[in-house]
Amino acid sequence: MQQQPLSWRGDVPVSDRFDDPYFSLENGLAETRHVFLAGNGLPDRFHDGFHIAELGFGTGLNLLAALALWRAAGQSGTLHFTSFEAYPLPPADMVRAQAAFPELAGVAAALAPYWGKPSIVLPDLAFTLVEGDARETLPLWERRADAWFLDGFSPAKNPELWDPALLTQVARHTAPGGTASTYSAAGHVRRALQNAGFKVERRPGYGRKRHMTAARMP
Repeated sequence: MQQQPLSWRGDVPVSDRFDDPYFSLENGLAETRHVFLAGNGLPDRFHDGFHIAELGFGTGLNLLAALALWRAAGQSGTLHFTSFEAYPLPPADMVRAQAAFPELAGVAAALAPYWGKPSIVLPDLAFTLVEGDARETLPLWERRADAWFLDGFSPAKNPELWDPALLTQVARHTAPGGTASTYSAAGHVRRALQNAGFKVERRPGYGRKRHMTAARMP
């Protein structure tokens, strides 16, 4: 496991490698709900076996929020969640970061014993962490996602996760009618998604971000 050096701004971890916070300094959970959950039409699209894939696992906040929503919606069956991450955080740092969101305390406590492991299997969750450079690991993945959370660090600071070739792989690993969303509204990101086959829409962003991007695969 490659160590991810980080600093802290209050409760928010900041990557020293990319000089970027792991989630919004305003309210990371609210941002996740707006950008990734609502941005992918969730929970309305949930069904047994629904598969979320993610670029950038970070603190695990998106997984916690998605599983909490799955349970709150009373959805039966199993949520599948696959995350691609080059630099996994140590479990202690994940727990510290998640503690900032008391609304997720129950889900966070249930998953805490599994941090640092490549998979989690619960009655309602099948989670896999794919460690390594997503440009190398995603082409080898044999599944397709119903929804993508594109949550790498800022395109200006972590351009590798927004490379057109990688976003083409995202499209190739999206089920028909599947979706993707990201906090980024950068023109080159939207164009890359569109060129990969997505129908792309710019929507109001969270907090200080004026816009975000939502995409759907026809």
